[in-house]
Amino acid sequence: MTTPPLLEVEALEKRFGGGTTLFGAAKPVVRAVDDLSFTLHRGETLGIVGETGSGKSTLARLVLQLIRPSAGRIRFEGQDVTSHSAAQVRALRRRMQMVFQDPYGSLDPRMTAGSIIAEPLAVHGTPAGEIAERVAEVMRQVGLSPAMADRYPHEFSGGQRQRIGIARAVALAPALLVLDEPVSALDVSVQAQILNLLRDLQSRLGLAYLFIAHDLAVVRHVSDRVAVMYLGRIVETAPRDALYGAPRHPYTVSLLSAVPLADPARERRRKRILLHGEIGSATALPSGCRFHPRCFRARLVAAAMADTVPAAGAMLPRACVERPPELAPADTAGHLIACHYPEEANA
Repeated sequence: MTTPPLLEVEALEKRFGGGTTLFGAAKPVVRAVDDLSFTLHRGETLGIVGETGSGKSTLARLVLQLIRPSAGRIRFEGQDVTSHSAAQVRALRRRMQMVFQDPYGSLDPRMTAGSIIAEPLAVHGTPAGEIAERVAEVMRQVGLSPAMADRYPHEFSGGQRQRIGIARAVALAPALLVLDEPVSALDVSVQAQILNLLRDLQSRLGLAYLFIAHDLAVVRHVSDRVAVMYLGRIVETAPRDALYGAPRHPYTVSLLSAVPLADPARERRRKRILLHGEIGSATALPSGCRFHPRCFRARLVAAAMADTVPAAGAMLPRACVERPPELAPADTAGHLIACHYPEEANA
């Protein structure tokens, strides 16, 4: 029998703004997350990648119920958490925790490391006599000496501060960690140490990770599956090796073309794909496929087609400009792509 997912996200949407000003003018609506669906199993890591403005951090806050969705469902351990009351959401926090990007800004500088780690234990009713023992245990788990518990955040290095944040997150023995750019503020050598720590904790504690990042090399190192976001939607998702070995969506292809290769000879031969313009605005979304104003494949396909329309300074296929593509299976098991012309994978 197939094990049910730990986390199920179905048709999730989050809109900000709307309504009217005091003078009756319409306020713009930001569609930060739009019709997102995915699953995450126990002990699995799903990497979420995309440019700034793609909706990754909004998705993280939605999963943790730090903000409420405009539509859609989030099921965690079989429960629809989008219908939970505030008290139920608070209880839910024992089972899902977050690790933030900034290892200094996310820690209270007035509290010691031990107090920071102990705070969620106290909030969720851990007996006072057990808190000190649990703090010492999780500090050892993340590679910190319990003797450091009386130090303040400014007395630690960046990597050590991130270990404190991770210790705080695992103190309540959660099932899910949402990691929002957890190593982007760290030096490269320290990044490797933290990523190895996360993999070790996942192996020992059975944690599931929703790992959000813009660095595709980092995501490749830690993920079992990867979902690529663009302007609030998932445009491609696949098992890690399938996505990195044979990306199908033109946006994914362009992102991977920017990742440096360790082999100098291959790096010199590598073809870099430069996109047209910047990521669009979530307040003025393009019609049809949201990626069409920047899509190199649409331009190549249009050159051999009769049914084209002018858009983004070029002639593009009518389908790309007028009809949003559905996230549909590609030719690999578990590989989904939202593109009208997936057969042009090598274009």
